[in-house]
Amino acid sequence: MSQEFDILVIGAGPGGYIAAIRAAQLGFKVACAEGNAYDDPKGDPRLGGTCLNVGCIPSKALLASSEEFENIGHHLGSHGITVKDLAIDVSKMVGRKNDIVTKMTGGIAYLFKKNKITLLKGYAAFKAKEGDRYQVEITGKDAGLVSAKQVIIATGSKARHLPGITVDNKLICDNEGGLQFDQTPKKLGVIGAGVIGLELGSVWRRLGADVTILEAMPTFLGACDTGVANEAKKLFTKQGLKFNLGVKIESVVAGKNNVKISYADDQGNAQSLVVDRLIVSVGRVPNTENLNLEAIGLKTDERGFIPVDDHTCATAAAGVYAVGDVIRGPMLAHKAEDEGVLVAEIIAGQKPHIDYNCIPWVIYTSPEIAWVGKTEQQLKAEGRAYKPGQFPFAANGRALGMGASDGFVKVLADANTDEILGVHIVASAASDLIAEAVVAMEFKAAAEDIARVCHPHPSLSEVMREAALAATDNRALNF
Repeated sequence: MSQEFDILVIGAGPGGYIAAIRAAQLGFKVACAEGNAYDDPKGDPRLGGTCLNVGCIPSKALLASSEEFENIGHHLGSHGITVKDLAIDVSKMVGRKNDIVTKMTGGIAYLFKKNKITLLKGYAAFKAKEGDRYQVEITGKDAGLVSAKQVIIATGSKARHLPGITVDNKLICDNEGGLQFDQTPKKLGVIGAGVIGLELGSVWRRLGADVTILEAMPTFLGACDTGVANEAKKLFTKQGLKFNLGVKIESVVAGKNNVKISYADDQGNAQSLVVDRLIVSVGRVPNTENLNLEAIGLKTDERGFIPVDDHTCATAAAGVYAVGDVIRGPMLAHKAEDEGVLVAEIIAGQKPHIDYNCIPWVIYTSPEIAWVGKTEQQLKAEGRAYKPGQFPFAANGRALGMGASDGFVKVLADANTDEILGVHIVASAASDLIAEAVVAMEFKAAAEDIARVCHPHPSLSEVMREAALAATDNRALNF
């Protein structure tokens, strides 16, 4: 006799655990299956998925530690503060990161108990559909058969590996290994200049590593607004990161204590790089291969994603939904969370909506990069008339006082209606500042709306207002 539930969520990452909690709040009997232990000493599943265990949260912990180290070593002098004998204990730093992860994942376990969600410890795979219920096999500590009327697939993604390059997470690492170095490498190579590559490269550069980033694309951060990408590359290069764009990796050979990368540069010339550690960061692929989707008449597309309806995240199998990294759209934790809430509410008969144009992106480098909506190059390609407004943090008193005057805010507004079409930020607090732009765009605000809102002084948020003023008939007041 199988256990019966109203809703079974497969995967306890950001999309899955949030879907489970929202569904439980709405009165459903909910179970959530998770099998990944992420090196848990007891072998129990670690809730939170990639984000909490080997992604967003641990990387931000290391970024914060490395920023503290760099600030003390290089930026306190201008404040009149002198520090002698500065040192970093990498093992303690990594231990702090691990403690934060443990606290966060334990918090989700508490929320499951609070909301009476049944945690099924194991991996889930479809077995069949019988009547109006799906039969799902659990393999692991809670092995057995469960059934549910509705199933939400939220199995996330894993690091994409390159053919011919063996990742051992010792010398050659993906994002997981890049978070676990026991000491700072003297020379670090990174393949891929995307979000993860830049963030991890920044961590170890601040702690003293000589970092070289190899990128196959000929342009830097091609998804970003061109002005933002150019500014970021200039600042990162000044900090000491080395970029080689438009390269073609020929071979990667691990030695006893180092790694040799042979590649062709953007001119086709043969080059080589020898490093102590290598991080391979070339994107992610969905975790869909072990779900046995065929048993319920589903199949993935050529890239491994599960096709879903554009508005409801419903699959072709009635009552089965998919959210987060296993479906179309950006692989972002907050996008997965919103989709988890959306699906739970749709099942409850509500009519939620997600505006995917209003999902913000953030890169947690220093300075941070954040954006929402359209880039200038996208608007030009669409032939849409727009007005740009830009304001630098170098003209902001709060930023100068903080020693965080790099970067700017750019607001793009419709030339005729003044509706905000996109906002792009390079700044130390871009991840927080972008939220104002997201709210404004959700409500279809005009640039003038932000320009007429009173912002606190002195604050970094004033730069948002000044950029909106600049987009409104070039009315910036302080520049």
